[in-house]
Parts: sequence; structure tokens; C-alpha cells
Amino acid sequence: MTKAHLLALGAAALALAGCNKGADNATAPANGSAAAGTVAPPAGQEWTQVVSQTADGGFVMGNPNAPVKLVEYLSLTCPHCKEFAETGYAKLQDYVKKGTLSLEVRNYVRDPIDMTATLVSRCNGPATYFAMTEQAFEQQSEIMTKIQGLPQAELQRLQGLQPAEQFKSLAAMLGIDQFAKQRGVPQSKLDQCFADKAALDQLVAMQKTANEMPGFVGTPTFILNGKMLENTGTWDKLEPQLKAAGA
Repeated sequence: MTKAHLLALGAAALALAGCNKGADNATAPANGSAAAGTVAPPAGQEWTQVVSQTADGGFVMGNPNAPVKLVEYLSLTCPHCKEFAETGYAKLQDYVKKGTLSLEVRNYVRDPIDMTATLVSRCNGPATYFAMTEQAFEQQSEIMTKIQGLPQAELQRLQGLQPAEQFKSLAAMLGIDQFAKQRGVPQSKLDQCFADKAALDQLVAMQKTANEMPGFVGTPTFILNGKMLENTGTWDKLEPQLKAAGA
């Protein structure tokens, strides 16, 4: 991905009417299944520890054969995604533990800061992805405060860098590199992840796919058994639909 491509990515994504809370009228559940019983996980594990990556770049937690499949599009710089993570993730994982629900997270990258944090969250692969994502949300306010405090000249300098160097510089300025190192990702591995063109292209493609979906207006967006849930950005609105679907 070129420098111009990266900057265009940020501008186009931020222009989308996304990262907003839904209205009060949620759509009907994907189906009306009755609640299912629990499914035993592999020996010595919980379903929340069973994580794999899809060909398109999403990360799936839980029973791959779960009858109820939930997809979330999220952005690490979206405050409403942070709110959902804080209020809903622990409760959502209780459903995953039953083996009746799988959760796939797809990153929707909105800007260079988001790209930097997202590449870090994905750098060590499936095993640490969900924990890194939750912990990145915990750091979101601190990171956004730091970026607002950067001098304009420094922001202009960043725009002149190639993508990998831009991500590396942003990570150092915002403390994202220290966040990664404290979680077992050394600088050498970070540099590889920041320079991974295939990973960047995959994230851009994931964003493009979301933008082309009818009804997609931003993050968080949930898809339940193949059906996009409109105006469903909070746990209180999502949980009844999970129950009705059989989770």
C-alpha cells in the first residue's frame, strides 16, 4: 500500500457516518430458534481459547460449528466500540463458552492511528488477538489524548513518511510500541508487522467489503447468522437477539 493509499484510507473512512450509537429500533433477530444446550469444548480448554483466522482476515473465537454465528466489525479508534467492549465482551464470552455461539471480529480501519494499533493487535496471530484487542480499547483514551497533543509540524512530518515508518513513528509517539512490548511483542516483530504489505492490503480489503455492504453505516456493526443487525450497537440491544437466535 502506498503512502497516498494510506492517507486516502484514513480520510475516506472518517468521512463515513460511522462509529455512532444506533437508534432504539433494532431489527428482528436472524431467526427464532429456541435456546440450545451447551457444547463441550476440546479437552483442557474453554471455547474462548479456541481462536482461528479466516481467509479474509477475521478472527473467530469459539466452537466453529456453533449454530449461532456473530460477526462484529470494530475500529480500535471508535469510542462506541470501546464502550461495547467494556460493557458487553465479558457477557458475550459467556455465550461463547457454552459452545452455541461463535464470535468473529473483523477490523474496520479508519485512520493511520487505527491501522497502527490494529497491526499490533494482530501481530502475534490468533492466540493473543482478542486479549490484545480488549486491552487496546483500554488504552484508547490515552492514545487519543496523546495524538491531540502532537505539534502540527510533527503531524505533517508523519504524512511525509512511507507507511511502515509512519506506523513505527506513531507507535513510538503514542506508546503503542511499549504496549506491545509489555505483551511479548519485541521491536523486531513490530517492524515486521508494520512492513507487512499483505496484512495492510487485507485490512484495506476488509474495510472495502464493509463499505460495500448494504446498510453498513459504521462501527460497531453486528451480523447475526448472515443478517446485519440495524441500530444494534449496545449489549442491551444485542443480547435479546442472541437469545432469540438460540445462543
